[in-house]
Amino acid sequence: MRKRIDLHTHSLLSDGELLPSELARRACVLGHEAIAITDHIDASNINTITNLIDAVEDIGDNWDITVIPGAEITHAPVEIIEKLAVRARRLGAEVIVVHGETLVEPVIPGTNHAAVSCPEVDILAHPGLITIEDVELARENDVTLEISARKGHCLGNGHVAAIAGEVGVPIVIDTDTHAPGDLIDYEMARRIGLGAGLTESGVEEALVRNPRRLLKRNGIL
Repeated sequence: MRKRIDLHTHSLLSDGELLPSELARRACVLGHEAIAITDHIDASNINTITNLIDAVEDIGDNWDITVIPGAEITHAPVEIIEKLAVRARRLGAEVIVVHGETLVEPVIPGTNHAAVSCPEVDILAHPGLITIEDVELARENDVTLEISARKGHCLGNGHVAAIAGEVGVPIVIDTDTHAPGDLIDYEMARRIGLGAGLTESGVEEALVRNPRRLLKRNGIL
Protein backbone atom coordinates (compact mmCIF):
# COMPACT_ATOMS: atom_id res chain seq x y z
CA MET A 1 0.00 0.00 0.00
CA ARG A 2 1.42 3.38 -1.00
CA LYS A 3 1.61 5.94 1.76
CA ARG A 4 -0.53 9.05 1.46
CA ILE A 5 -0.44 12.59 2.90
CA ASP A 6 -3.69 14.52 3.40
CA LEU A 7 -3.31 18.16 4.43
CA HIS A 8 -6.98 19.12 4.87
CA THR A 9 -9.18 17.31 7.42
CA HIS A 10 -11.60 18.28 10.20
CA SER A 11 -12.29 16.93 13.67
CA LEU A 12 -15.12 17.64 16.09
CA LEU A 13 -13.19 20.66 17.28
CA SER A 14 -15.03 22.31 14.39
CA ASP A 15 -17.65 20.55 12.24
CA GLY A 16 -16.05 17.15 11.78
CA GLU A 17 -17.54 14.00 13.28
CA LEU A 18 -14.40 12.45 14.76
CA LEU A 19 -12.10 13.11 17.66
CA PRO A 20 -8.55 13.89 16.49
CA SER A 21 -7.44 10.50 17.78
CA GLU A 22 -10.06 8.56 15.80
CA LEU A 23 -9.37 10.62 12.70
CA ALA A 24 -5.67 9.80 13.01
CA ARG A 25 -6.37 6.11 13.64
CA ARG A 26 -8.60 5.75 10.60
CA ALA A 27 -6.05 7.56 8.43
CA CYS A 28 -3.29 5.30 9.73
CA VAL A 29 -5.25 2.17 8.79
CA LEU A 30 -5.78 3.58 5.28
CA GLY A 31 -2.05 3.95 4.82
CA HIS A 32 -1.43 7.61 5.57
CA GLU A 33 2.06 8.77 6.36
CA ALA A 34 0.72 12.11 7.63
CA ILE A 35 -2.46 14.11 8.00
CA ALA A 36 -3.06 17.73 8.93
CA ILE A 37 -6.08 18.44 11.10
CA THR A 38 -7.21 21.84 9.86
CA ASP A 39 -10.35 22.74 11.76
CA HIS A 40 -12.36 25.78 10.69
CA ILE A 41 -11.41 29.02 12.38
CA ASP A 42 -12.22 32.69 12.37
CA ALA A 43 -11.60 35.30 15.05
CA SER A 44 -14.16 33.67 17.37
CA ASN A 45 -12.46 30.31 17.91
CA ILE A 46 -8.86 30.62 16.79
CA ASN A 47 -7.59 29.70 20.26
CA THR A 48 -8.88 26.12 19.80
CA ILE A 49 -5.61 25.50 17.97
CA THR A 50 -3.98 25.04 21.37
CA ASN A 51 -6.44 22.24 22.26
CA LEU A 52 -5.62 20.50 19.00
CA ILE A 53 -1.90 20.71 19.66
CA ASP A 54 -2.31 18.89 22.98
CA ALA A 55 -4.16 16.02 21.27
CA VAL A 56 -1.71 15.84 18.38
CA GLU A 57 1.28 15.55 20.68
CA ASP A 58 -0.25 12.54 22.42
CA ILE A 59 -0.97 10.81 19.10
CA GLY A 60 2.46 11.52 17.66
CA ASP A 61 4.21 10.05 20.67
CA ASN A 62 2.41 6.72 20.35
CA TRP A 63 1.32 5.95 16.76
CA ASP A 64 3.07 5.47 13.44
CA ILE A 65 1.55 8.50 11.73
CA THR A 66 2.53 12.16 11.67
CA VAL A 67 -0.44 14.29 12.77
CA ILE A 68 -0.01 17.99 12.10
CA PRO A 69 -1.93 20.74 13.89
CA GLY A 70 -3.36 23.17 11.39
CA ALA A 71 -6.22 25.54 10.72
CA GLU A 72 -8.60 26.44 7.90
CA ILE A 73 -9.58 30.10 7.81
CA THR A 74 -13.22 29.92 6.75
CA HIS A 75 -15.69 32.56 5.53
CA ALA A 76 -13.70 35.30 7.27
CA PRO A 77 -13.71 38.90 6.05
CA VAL A 78 -11.06 39.16 3.38
CA GLU A 79 -9.52 42.12 5.20
CA ILE A 80 -8.47 39.95 8.17
CA ILE A 81 -7.32 36.76 6.43
CA GLU A 82 -3.66 37.74 6.69
CA LYS A 83 -4.05 38.72 10.36
CA LEU A 84 -5.74 35.40 11.14
CA ALA A 85 -3.03 33.46 9.28
CA VAL A 86 -0.26 35.18 11.21
CA ARG A 87 -2.03 34.63 14.52
CA ALA A 88 -2.76 30.97 13.74
CA ARG A 89 0.93 30.40 12.99
CA ARG A 90 1.93 32.03 16.27
CA LEU A 91 -0.51 29.78 18.13
CA GLY A 92 1.19 26.72 16.64
CA ALA A 93 -0.70 25.87 13.44
CA GLU A 94 1.83 24.20 11.16
CA VAL A 95 -0.37 24.01 8.05
CA ILE A 96 -2.58 26.99 7.27
CA VAL A 97 -5.40 26.54 4.77
CA VAL A 98 -7.85 29.13 3.49
CA HIS A 99 -11.37 28.06 2.50
CA GLY A 100 -11.41 29.17 -1.13
CA GLU A 101 -14.19 30.34 -3.43
CA THR A 102 -15.80 26.95 -4.02
CA LEU A 103 -18.66 26.83 -6.50
CA VAL A 104 -21.12 25.52 -3.90
CA GLU A 105 -20.87 28.03 -1.03
CA PRO A 106 -21.32 31.82 -0.79
CA VAL A 107 -17.66 32.51 -0.06
CA ILE A 108 -16.88 36.23 -0.06
CA PRO A 109 -15.48 37.35 -3.43
CA GLY A 110 -11.85 38.28 -3.01
CA THR A 111 -11.11 35.41 -0.60
CA ASN A 112 -8.92 33.65 -3.18
CA HIS A 113 -7.01 36.86 -3.82
CA ALA A 114 -6.45 37.56 -0.12
CA ALA A 115 -5.22 34.00 0.45
CA VAL A 116 -2.71 33.89 -2.41
CA SER A 117 -1.45 37.35 -1.46
CA CYS A 118 -0.38 36.09 1.97
CA PRO A 119 2.91 34.13 2.18
CA GLU A 120 1.79 32.78 5.57
CA VAL A 121 -0.91 30.71 3.82
CA ASP A 122 0.16 27.21 2.77
CA ILE A 123 -2.87 25.95 0.82
CA LEU A 124 -5.82 27.60 -0.91
CA ALA A 125 -8.52 24.94 -0.67
CA HIS A 126 -11.05 24.26 -3.43
CA PRO A 127 -10.56 27.67 -5.12
CA GLY A 128 -13.31 27.17 -7.71
CA LEU A 129 -12.93 29.31 -10.82
CA ILE A 130 -9.75 30.99 -9.65
CA THR A 131 -8.35 33.60 -12.04
CA ILE A 132 -5.01 33.32 -13.76
CA GLU A 133 -3.92 36.53 -12.01
CA ASP A 134 -4.51 34.95 -8.63
CA VAL A 135 -2.75 31.75 -9.67
CA GLU A 136 0.26 33.85 -10.65
CA LEU A 137 0.15 35.45 -7.19
CA ALA A 138 0.02 31.97 -5.66
CA ARG A 139 3.22 31.10 -7.52
CA GLU A 140 4.86 34.32 -6.33
CA ASN A 141 3.95 33.69 -2.68
CA ASP A 142 4.44 29.90 -2.74
CA VAL A 143 0.79 29.08 -2.00
CA THR A 144 -0.27 25.59 -3.05
CA LEU A 145 -3.64 25.00 -4.75
CA GLU A 146 -5.91 22.12 -3.83
CA ILE A 147 -7.80 19.54 -5.84
CA SER A 148 -10.60 18.38 -3.57
CA ALA A 149 -12.14 14.96 -3.11
CA ARG A 150 -15.16 16.50 -1.39
CA LYS A 151 -18.57 16.49 -3.04
CA GLY A 152 -19.41 19.90 -4.48
CA HIS A 153 -15.97 21.38 -3.91
CA CYS A 154 -14.64 18.97 -6.54
CA LEU A 155 -16.65 20.71 -9.29
CA GLY A 156 -13.80 23.14 -9.93
CA ASN A 157 -11.05 20.52 -9.98
CA GLY A 158 -10.59 20.46 -13.75
CA HIS A 159 -10.22 24.23 -13.94
CA VAL A 160 -7.79 24.30 -11.01
CA ALA A 161 -5.64 21.53 -12.47
CA ALA A 162 -5.48 23.15 -15.89
CA ILE A 163 -4.68 26.68 -14.77
CA ALA A 164 -2.19 25.58 -12.13
CA GLY A 165 -0.38 23.51 -14.73
CA GLU A 166 -0.33 26.43 -17.15
CA VAL A 167 1.18 28.82 -14.60
CA GLY A 168 3.38 26.30 -12.79
CA VAL A 169 1.83 26.30 -9.32
CA PRO A 170 2.02 23.17 -7.12
CA ILE A 171 -1.17 21.17 -6.48
CA VAL A 172 -2.12 18.83 -3.66
CA ILE A 173 -5.03 16.39 -3.57
CA ASP A 174 -6.88 16.54 -0.24
CA THR A 175 -10.15 15.16 1.10
CA ASP A 176 -11.53 17.95 3.31
CA THR A 177 -12.62 15.06 5.53
CA HIS A 178 -15.54 15.67 7.89
CA ALA A 179 -16.88 12.11 8.35
CA PRO A 180 -15.28 8.64 8.49
CA GLY A 181 -16.24 7.80 4.91
CA ASP A 182 -14.51 10.90 3.54
CA LEU A 183 -10.99 9.55 4.05
CA ILE A 184 -9.53 7.85 0.96
CA ASP A 185 -6.51 5.73 0.19
CA TYR A 186 -3.74 6.50 -2.29
CA GLU A 187 -5.39 4.73 -5.21
CA MET A 188 -8.64 6.65 -4.89
CA ALA A 189 -6.72 9.92 -4.60
CA ARG A 190 -4.82 8.95 -7.75
CA ARG A 191 -8.08 8.44 -9.63
CA ILE A 192 -9.40 11.82 -8.49
CA GLY A 193 -6.24 13.45 -9.81
CA LEU A 194 -6.56 11.69 -13.16
CA GLY A 195 -10.23 12.66 -13.31
CA ALA A 196 -9.23 16.29 -12.87
CA GLY A 197 -7.00 16.02 -15.92
CA LEU A 198 -3.61 15.43 -14.32
CA THR A 199 -1.14 13.09 -15.96
CA GLU A 200 0.32 10.16 -14.03
CA SER A 201 3.43 12.23 -13.33
CA GLY A 202 1.24 15.15 -12.27
CA VAL A 203 -0.62 12.88 -9.86
CA GLU A 204 2.70 11.70 -8.41
CA GLU A 205 3.68 15.30 -7.80
CA ALA A 206 0.33 16.18 -6.22
CA LEU A 207 0.26 13.14 -3.94
CA VAL A 208 3.92 12.75 -3.01
CA ARG A 209 6.38 15.43 -3.97
CA ASN A 210 4.29 18.56 -3.39
CA PRO A 211 2.91 17.70 0.07
CA ARG A 212 6.32 16.49 1.21
CA ARG A 213 7.93 19.65 -0.09
CA LEU A 214 5.39 21.79 1.79
CA LEU A 215 5.96 19.89 5.02
CA LYS A 216 9.73 20.02 4.71
CA ARG A 217 9.55 23.77 4.07
CA ASN A 218 7.60 24.13 7.30
CA GLY A 219 10.08 21.98 9.21
CA ILE A 220 7.72 19.04 9.73
CA LEU A 221 9.19 16.12 7.73
